Amino acid sequence: MQTTLRGVGVSHGVAIGEVRHMGTAVLEPPAKQIPAEEAEREQGRARQAVEAVAADLIARGNLAGGEAQHVLEAQAMMAQDPELMADVDRRIAVGSTAERGVYDAFASYRALLAGAGEYLAGRVADLDDVRNRIVARLLGVPMPGVPDSDEPYVLIARDLAPADTALLDPTLVLGFVTEEGGPTSHSAILARALGVPAVVALPGAGELAEGTVIAVDGSTGEIFVEPSAEKRAEMEASAAARKAALSASTGPGATSDGHKVPLLANVGGPGDVPAAVAAGAEGVGLFRTEFLFLDDSKQAPSEEKQIAAYRAVLEAFPEGRVVVRVLDAGADKPLAFLTPADEPNPALGVRGLRSLLDHPDVLRTQLTALAKAAEGLPVYLEVMAPMVADRADAKAFADACRAAGLQAKFGAMVEIPSAALRARSVLQEVEFLSLGTNDLAQYTFAADRQVGAVSRLQDPWQPALLDLVAMSADAAKAEGKSCGVCGEAASDPLLACVLTGLGVTSLSMGAASIPYVRSTLAKYTLAQCERAASAARAADSAEEARVAAQAVLSGE
Repeated sequence: MQTTLRGVGVSHGVAIGEVRHMGTAVLEPPAKQIPAEEAEREQGRARQAVEAVAADLIARGNLAGGEAQHVLEAQAMMAQDPELMADVDRRIAVGSTAERGVYDAFASYRALLAGAGEYLAGRVADLDDVRNRIVARLLGVPMPGVPDSDEPYVLIARDLAPADTALLDPTLVLGFVTEEGGPTSHSAILARALGVPAVVALPGAGELAEGTVIAVDGSTGEIFVEPSAEKRAEMEASAAARKAALSASTGPGATSDGHKVPLLANVGGPGDVPAAVAAGAEGVGLFRTEFLFLDDSKQAPSEEKQIAAYRAVLEAFPEGRVVVRVLDAGADKPLAFLTPADEPNPALGVRGLRSLLDHPDVLRTQLTALAKAAEGLPVYLEVMAPMVADRADAKAFADACRAAGLQAKFGAMVEIPSAALRARSVLQEVEFLSLGTNDLAQYTFAADRQVGAVSRLQDPWQPALLDLVAMSADAAKAEGKSCGVCGEAASDPLLACVLTGLGVTSLSMGAASIPYVRSTLAKYTLAQCERAASAARAADSAEEARVAAQAVLSGE
């Protein structure tokens, strides 16, 4: 008998197939003592296992490319963290086996992160995966991971580590469902990059029996268990119609009455550019530059290395718009040479622009590199600062850009509610705003973007978040300046219409979402989008806002 479950849809599409569960996590190794004379040998075993796991993660990243490569390289750095390895050595020196030393050292670090208010919960999931891989290698047991199957299936997991998500085979993994995670988790971002339908934050997903047939709607978050023949036919027909609409939709983003809404791509480095170009991106709305700095957390990359990486992206969009975000370090992206190691709550501490203003040499080198990378190119370069709180922050960034000789527009990201509330003040110093809806939701609702338990508060349909978007867009319009969205909210086709109705002037998203958004925008007039936006803001919950907007656009 058909039953319906609901999680959070994070990657568009429909998947119908049998359930297969993720491999069982590594068991806790036994706590036995070793003689002192064996300590050196065990320490060597631990180091070898760590290096092997790090190498495997890097190899997986090289195969996957794009966003996944940056995530997996960060995981490899986590495995090789000197402080963690020193802790492992200390534990082995007093009698632990290699596997137990690794297990306990990682557990201690995990507890430290949890004690910081779970603000690094996304890193905790990655940390667990690294630990499991190292312990599995030391125990000589199979790595936890995606099940072996010759037939296509729907993957069910408590959560998916980046190393598993990055190399999913879309011909076998029709879609996936997780108990944890949220719309901005690593798994969700990588699912969208792969084009695999996905639903996260579904309580009890692990209780679905192996072999059960389910239908997954990655847009609505609905899961139909043992779907009827009618439901399967309905979903398959809907998926076919959507695919046909996507194929027919080309050209610049616009509403049906010709109101232009440039559709830009979020990229994490040169490796993401081909997909963006193939999807018809009109430029780059968010060029994350962290990938360069995560290669070596002990020192900033040279100016020459930065110039080469930036130019590779700028050259791909001749006469297009490329918006570069300067280094956003801190919180879940700590860098030894830049961010404090002992902050009690890193997400509310010295991160983003705050870190750069404390290290002006790092900011100056990056801005100079961007200026040189753009020399002689017809690209429209725009540079923005993350975590701008007020006009003083905006002025400090604009002054630094001018001092570096940067011939570009200077902008501010709106990720902190104060920046939205005082957007007109911020715009006295910069030329555009870009809404990072992921962090803006996190700070508006005090809800960590990686914690599944508070995922409803991370829903970009929350009316309070839409109010902040509207305030920012209104301020930009009043000042005659632009206001884009570069957070994951822009990748939701229905929400993209609402954002357009709120006055947002451009939308930036993962390349895989661009055809969906382009196709949906083209169905409606600007007036319809404005009415949908008003209806969504008048609602009292995210679900009510979504339903209200859909009703307006459907003509109900």
